[in-house]
Amino acid sequence: MEYTPLTPALIPLCRVNVALAPPLVIGPTPQGLRRIIPIVGGDFVGERMRGNILNGGADWQIVRDDGVAILHARYTLQTDDGALIYIQNDGIRHASPDVVARLGRGEAVDPSEYYMRTTPKFETAHPHYGWLNRIIAVGSGIRRADAVVIDFFELT
Repeated sequence: MEYTPLTPALIPLCRVNVALAPPLVIGPTPQGLRRIIPIVGGDFVGERMRGNILNGGADWQIVRDDGVAILHARYTLQTDDGALIYIQNDGIRHASPDVVARLGRGEAVDPSEYYMRTTPKFETAHPHYGWLNRIIAVGSGIRRADAVVIDFFELT
């Protein structure tokens, strides 16, 4: 008998609203333009988990010469029932120079005008949320002036 791989499906996991402080621009480095964007709070809501984003994380970004922003965010979720969940969310964002300029000025930009996708990885010791340690997830995001909104999906 011959088997074929299953076709993955996306199951909504949660929406995260990540509050950001102004970027700390390190400047041009051999890797590209380095900036660090502090994560100062926020919240997340989904059917299986909800709670707050704790202050103290950041997104350590590199903007390459071709304008692509390489996203590398690390922060902590705290569920309403007290569980702590570490998240490492890597991704990319790119757009036309005009759209990048508008986003940089804090303007609202339709997310169909740019690409912002991520691959979050979760880590927790809490038994109720242990399933997060065993899934692959993807995210689709929106950049706002002082926040990022990302819808996370579990890949089945």
